[in-house]
Amino acid sequence: MYLLSRDDLRRDPRWGVLAVCLVALALPLSFSAGAVAVPALAGRFQGAPSALAWVTNAFMLSFGSLLLAAGGLADRLGRRRLFLCGSAGFALATLAVCLAADLRALDLARGVQGVAAAAALASGSAALAQRFEGHARTRVFALMGTMFGVGLALGPLLAGLLLQTLDWRAVFASGGVLALAGWVLALRHLDESRGPPARLDVAGMLCFSLMLAALTVTLLVLAEHGVGSPQVIGAALATLLLLVLFVRVEARARPPLLDLSLFAQRRFLGVQLLPVATCLGYVVLLVVLPLHLLGVQGQSPTRVGLQMLALSAPMLVLPMLAAGWSRHVGAARLCVVGLLVCAAGLYALSRQVLHAPPAQWWPALLLIGAGTALPWGLMDGLSVSVVPVQRAGMAAGIFGTVRVAGEGIALAAVTALLAMLVAQRLAVDSGVPAATLARAGAYLATGSLAQATALLPGLPPQALQQASSDALVALLRGLAVLTAGSALLVHALLGRSPAPAAIRTGS
Repeated sequence: MYLLSRDDLRRDPRWGVLAVCLVALALPLSFSAGAVAVPALAGRFQGAPSALAWVTNAFMLSFGSLLLAAGGLADRLGRRRLFLCGSAGFALATLAVCLAADLRALDLARGVQGVAAAAALASGSAALAQRFEGHARTRVFALMGTMFGVGLALGPLLAGLLLQTLDWRAVFASGGVLALAGWVLALRHLDESRGPPARLDVAGMLCFSLMLAALTVTLLVLAEHGVGSPQVIGAALATLLLLVLFVRVEARARPPLLDLSLFAQRRFLGVQLLPVATCLGYVVLLVVLPLHLLGVQGQSPTRVGLQMLALSAPMLVLPMLAAGWSRHVGAARLCVVGLLVCAAGLYALSRQVLHAPPAQWWPALLLIGAGTALPWGLMDGLSVSVVPVQRAGMAAGIFGTVRVAGEGIALAAVTALLAMLVAQRLAVDSGVPAATLARAGAYLATGSLAQATALLPGLPPQALQQASSDALVALLRGLAVLTAGSALLVHALLGRSPAPAAIRTGS
């Protein structure tokens, strides 16, 4: 007969859930709030557009590329142990960010933050998947997904308030405080668990991380140097070679870091598409819009934060409601409807950018946020249903990697595309060399109007602002098309399949 230890009796699983949720709140908060702080950092530190972009991308790259490895380590070393290491490491790395003397040190500390974030999120998700079953697991993961969404949603508003009242250090410190609180709770209340013993796929970890790094570098130098530059070609070739090497390594590894055969399953593929689709319609706007309004249009941080609240407000309520609705309406149907609503909101916003002041954008922003919030509360619960609970670390790692790496890659891609669109509009009758225009476009895409104006003294700031707005309209319409297309794909992959047991039966 199994006897409970004194430690087991003292532990309350609800406090363990709260510990993981606090960290799930801190990590996206660090991403979205940190992105809003970039214009302030541009005024504080001197650096190229790529150095400013790395403030966000260094965190997202290390975070996303190491989630798979962290899932495997959590199964092997202990999920509670790795969660404690990750949350403590995140708090310490946050302190290093706040003490950074230049952009290089700050970017390095942001990368370390991402490493710790990967350890905390993958191990925390796996620990909860092991602790809860059936509909209870669905509710817990819906709550965690909601907290992740809240962190993304409240980041711009919190950053605006902190920038207005304190400085950029307070923006980053807020996430560290939450992670530290999660560590304290987990130390007392989070249960330890492990997965089946397995050999770590070190070669796969290295290939995957380097591949994502090469892809991110490709997109960043694309924004600054243009398509045909040697830097872009070299980085793209490195990405392709690392991808081929990763596939070959995983085909031979036993067990693999990533079971590639899972992607042949329609339902698994559909689940992985959901975070990509919500990223295209929602997450990138949490960065692109504040940079445009703060750095290019010159609005105050507080006003921008309040405007972005329309985008994020539905994320505070709808994800938890959607978890209940899915039992009656169907998770796949809710996801498809949400993505279509989001696409409609993106198109509506594209029509308002040039014809209405930002204060009147709130109906379109509310539509985008509501559409994204519907699948947001369902994705995490769906993700852990595609593999047995004994491989919860791998399931959490795969889905988390797609979500976080997808966000980082999509943000880098959208930044590069926006920079090129701005440069194209500035090129009309300007007579400025293409390389200078590309660099100016990269500055405007990261919200650095002053640096772009210094590069193009012959153009008034109003022309740069207009070019940036025109490019934003084209970007929004492209994102609307991609989001609508994603909705159709999700319907094809998930719409005709029965709901997972955890969601279907509520048992």
